[in-house]
Amino acid sequence: MIVPTPNPVLGTAIHAIGGISASTCYVPFQKVRNWSWESYWIIQALFAWMIMPFILGFITVPDLITVFKESPKEVMIKAVLLGAAYGFGGMSFGYAIRHIGFSLTYTISIGISAILGTLAKPMLDGELIRLFQKEGGEVLLFGMIIAVFGVAICGWAGFNKERDLRKKSQEGEKHTFNMSRGLTLTIIAGVLSAVFGLSLDIGQPVSDVAAEYGAGHFEGNSKIILSTMGCLITNLAWFIPLSIRNKTLKELRLKSGEGVKTNLVNYLLAALSGSLWYFQFFFYGLANVRMGVFEFASWVIHMSMLIFFSYIIGVIMKEWIKVTRKTYVILVTGLLVLFVSFLIMNRGLVQGEISNEKPADIGQKCTMTVQP
Repeated sequence: MIVPTPNPVLGTAIHAIGGISASTCYVPFQKVRNWSWESYWIIQALFAWMIMPFILGFITVPDLITVFKESPKEVMIKAVLLGAAYGFGGMSFGYAIRHIGFSLTYTISIGISAILGTLAKPMLDGELIRLFQKEGGEVLLFGMIIAVFGVAICGWAGFNKERDLRKKSQEGEKHTFNMSRGLTLTIIAGVLSAVFGLSLDIGQPVSDVAAEYGAGHFEGNSKIILSTMGCLITNLAWFIPLSIRNKTLKELRLKSGEGVKTNLVNYLLAALSGSLWYFQFFFYGLANVRMGVFEFASWVIHMSMLIFFSYIIGVIMKEWIKVTRKTYVILVTGLLVLFVSFLIMNRGLVQGEISNEKPADIGQKCTMTVQP
């Protein structure tokens, strides 16, 4: 059996790659032509939540079908159901981007997800109070309170942006920014994003079986299939009837003549979107197994990377070019507060985890090698 060797620095770098993948996954939609949102979404969903997970799963996990046969069925069902619940979050996230852009959608939803994702498992295990009572618990709680302020400040920046753009529209410049609607969708997306993280936690026994079959660093590619399949079921159940009602399903046909090139490009762009979405968790799995004693902090680290790179994407796409200096300063302040809160939360998690480890145990974990 191959046991990954811990390397938290490398793990953090891989989390950054996952952050870049996640923050750019919806950018290709900007180049899609003559397709409705639901047509684009169906194709990207197929690649994000079925095609890419299965392709990479079969390539990287030996005897994948056998792994599923030997995994606890109750665990598999729970992982799929939680993934299905996240499916509504994925839809909300996509719609939120259309209303308030990349920077705000990622910043607010991921800020919420980082908090709830850290609390979800202890809450379900009935150990939430104990989490805050042990060493580092007060620091963790303080970091979460700071994170709430950071999310609130970013929301404030969003409403200021809407006001700035409204003034521009009165001067003849059109805008479609809607902070109230986007904020509602973003909060839903943030809460359910934490549910996806919980789905991955619940599916860990499947990864353990995959590890026994020699999956090594790729053991996480087995459990993510369950989470994403649940997500796909929810999205297809929503978007296929919507496409039929709006009579847009015909857009997916490979047309002849002048439209064939546009349709092929649209397929490629939607496939790229879905693949980039999947690769965020492909790299999350690779990073997580390298975090050693800091594995518990993976979700918070990953989320902070998403926020950082989504802000960069927002700047590149000139989402904040028409706002006042005051609004921009408020946004940057909110981002800084969120980053500080993540550092504080990580500090609390580190204190709590290390206090529970005996020196011998830590040394043993940090010297894992390939075992037969």
